[in-house]
Amino acid sequence: MPEAGDSAGSPTVRRRELGFLLRALRNERGLTVEQVAAELLCSPSKVSRMETGHRGATARDIRDLCRIYGVTDPAQQAHLTRLAAEGKQQGWWRSFELDYFATFVGLEEAATATKNFQPAAVPGLLQIPDYARAMYKTNVPEMPAERIDQLIQVRLTRQRSLVKKPPLQLSSILDEAVLRRLVGGYRVMRDQVRHLANAAQRPNVTIQIIPFSAGAHPAMESTFDILEFDGMTPSVVYVEGLAGNMYLERLPDLQRYEQVFDHLHHLALSPQDSIELLAETAEQYDRAAVPAEHHPGNVE
Repeated sequence: MPEAGDSAGSPTVRRRELGFLLRALRNERGLTVEQVAAELLCSPSKVSRMETGHRGATARDIRDLCRIYGVTDPAQQAHLTRLAAEGKQQGWWRSFELDYFATFVGLEEAATATKNFQPAAVPGLLQIPDYARAMYKTNVPEMPAERIDQLIQVRLTRQRSLVKKPPLQLSSILDEAVLRRLVGGYRVMRDQVRHLANAAQRPNVTIQIIPFSAGAHPAMESTFDILEFDGMTPSVVYVEGLAGNMYLERLPDLQRYEQVFDHLHHLALSPQDSIELLAETAEQYDRAAVPAEHHPGNVE
């Protein structure tokens, strides 16, 4: 079983890669999902879910699909069969029962680069344990302490992607509200903001802050991640909210989010100016921590 941080072992991405190839083969043959399903003696939804990576494929599925699509090259058949087998493996995150979020963790595990925007909270890849714990304690309904400990472990394991070889390339844009909202108290925010400043010194991590003075921007009501991969695996946008989550893969959607992220990049402070703001904010929290720890509020 691959270790955490071994991108080659992410079954989520192997399923998506296989689905991408199967969809391309079907389109090359000019077949509909319904026609393929009739040949396989299964429902169209099964074919569709295999193509989107939401369902794994068996060795028999691959054998039958190769026959339908006229794939006779042994090397190509072996490649599809290998992807199907790897797609059925269990990632390290499966034992944590993450429900819908397991798909995101599996994608992130194999990503080579990720761009994210957060309007109100520090992204999980950059959270310290005390900050994460304070966030989880706000959950409705309330989470048991044991579950919070498990989810913090997931956070810490995910963060290994920033130090693996080669490391994940992270570009994170944060609204200034992320720095000003008091999560866990002054000491927690001091340590969290210092952690952001230190992380931004890494060559594979870029953090930019959109100051309040920048005014309105197109992502004020949105939180999103753009995940990029090597090889033929297409990029995907992950959008999360209280009402659920979405994975966007259509080219127009990807282009729209890339354009928005590029706009935010130019609107935000430069990486160096952002580091300076982080350092100043950490100092403000440090001064406030001792005399006002029991009187939470905004730092002036």
